[in-house]
Amino acid sequence: MPSDQSTWLIAIPNDGDAEGLLLEITSKLVQVSRSSPVAEFAIPAFKTGTLDSLITLSEELPKQDAFFTSTVAKAVDTLRNLLNNDPAKLAQHILVNERSVDDYIFKGWRWNEGRYGVQRSLRETIDSLNKDMASIDNMMKSKLNNYNLVKGSLVQMQRKKTGNLSVRSLVDIVSKDDMIQDSDYMQTCLVAVPKTLTKEWNTKYERLTSMVVPRSSSVIASDDEYTLFGVVIFKRVHDEFVQKCRENKFIMRDFVYVEEQIDKQREELEVAGTTEKELWTELLRLSRTNFSESFQLLVHLKVLRLFVESVLRYGLPANYVGLAIKACPDPKSTKKTLSVLTNHFVYLAPRSGQSKKQKGSGTEDFVGEYQTLLEQEFFDFVLYEVPWIVF
Repeated sequence: MPSDQSTWLIAIPNDGDAEGLLLEITSKLVQVSRSSPVAEFAIPAFKTGTLDSLITLSEELPKQDAFFTSTVAKAVDTLRNLLNNDPAKLAQHILVNERSVDDYIFKGWRWNEGRYGVQRSLRETIDSLNKDMASIDNMMKSKLNNYNLVKGSLVQMQRKKTGNLSVRSLVDIVSKDDMIQDSDYMQTCLVAVPKTLTKEWNTKYERLTSMVVPRSSSVIASDDEYTLFGVVIFKRVHDEFVQKCRENKFIMRDFVYVEEQIDKQREELEVAGTTEKELWTELLRLSRTNFSESFQLLVHLKVLRLFVESVLRYGLPANYVGLAIKACPDPKSTKKTLSVLTNHFVYLAPRSGQSKKQKGSGTEDFVGEYQTLLEQEFFDFVLYEVPWIVF
C-alpha cells in the first residue's frame, strides 16, 4: 500500500471517462477524509519513442528515482543540522521557488519547458535531469566536506578551552607575570592539584625534591575540581619533581609561555571562528537553493515515470490526466483513500492489463525478462509517491 507519509501522483488516460475527474474524486475523498488535498497535475505529451526504449527506461528509472530522492534528503539533512534541528527555522528554508512544497505541487504545477523541452526524446530529457542532479550532489558533497573540515578544526580548538584545569588549554589562564622568564637555572612549573589534596600540596611541595624554592607556590586559577599552582624549582630537578608529583597524584601541566606562540594560537582560533561562520552562511544558502532545485528535479522525474508507465500500460494516444493527492498521516484514512481510488478507476482494468494478469494468461513466458516490472505493486491507475519533508 502507498505510504501515508507522501503525496501521491497518479495518471490515467485522458478520454471521455476522465471528464470532471477532479470534482468527482474530491467529492468522494471528502467523505472518507477531510484533510486530503487534491489537485490536477499536468502531464505533458512527450515523444514516446519505441516500445523497447520505454521498457528500458522503465527498468532504469527506479534507480534514478532512488538517487534523486536521496539527494533531496541529504539537502534536508544538511539544513536540519545547520539549523540545529529547529522545525520553525527549517520550515523557512524548505521552500521551492520561495513557495512551500505543497504549494509547488498543488497550486498549478507545470513542466519546466524552458529547461527540459518536451520535443526532446525521453532519453535526452532523463539524461539532462540526471546531469543536473549529479551536479547538485557533487557540489553539496564538496561544500559540506569543506565546512566539516573547518568546523572540526574549530571544535578541536574550542575543546582545548573546555574541561577542568588538569586538561584544558592554559593559554588564556596563565599570564607572563606567572612565569619566570629567561633564567638559566630556574623555571616555573604548573601543577593541577585536586581540591581534596590542596592542603597536602601546601605541606608537601617544598619537600617533594631538593632545590624547590621555598614559599614559591602560588594559586594561578581554580575550578570546581582542581587548583592550578605555580611553583619555582631548579631546572636540574625537573624530571624528579615531575615523578614525585605523579606519585602524589598532582598533575604536572606541560606548558611553556611563549608570547608570540600564544598570540598566534589566539589568532588561529579567531580566524577559524570567522571562517566557520562564513562557510556556515554559504552552505546554508547553497543548501536552501539546492533543495529547491533538487526537489523540482525529483518531481519532474516522477512525471516522466508516470508518462512511461502510462504508455506501457494504456498505449497510444499518449494523452494522460494527472492528479496529486496528499495522503493522510493515518494508515486507516490512507487505506480508505486508496479504496476510493481503486473503486473509481476499476473501469480501467481491461486497459491496464490487470484482468489478464489476474487470469494468468500468457504471463509465464514474460516473467523472466521483465521480472522487476511485474513485482511492482499494481493498481488500475498509475501511481508514484513524492515523500514528505518531515520538519
